[in-house]
Amino acid sequence: MPSFKIDVSTAVVFVATPPTPKLVSKQTGEIAMDRETGAPLATVGLLISDDGEGNLYQVTVPSTGVPENLTPGTPVTVIGLKARDWERDNRHGIAFRAVAITAGA
Repeated sequence: MPSFKIDVSTAVVFVATPPTPKLVSKQTGEIAMDRETGAPLATVGLLISDDGEGNLYQVTVPSTGVPENLTPGTPVTVIGLKARDWERDNRHGIAFRAVAITAGA
């Protein structure tokens, strides 16, 4: 499925929830891996505010692109944010993915 670039250059972005490993299966605890780099994937909750509106997004990032000690409230910059729709087993949604997150805005 195609993905779409998201421009957050004018947005204010804060960590809402710290990085956690992205799991392939909750039953087995298997961690998802990036297909391109082989790095483990993490999910970070980000509060993105722009034009007077704020939203919470769960963003998947290779663990190599996530600095250590990201805590809620930390201002960050998101690099290469993309969105893609998905559908599986009568469920659907939008998945968000970034190349990296850096501390500081």
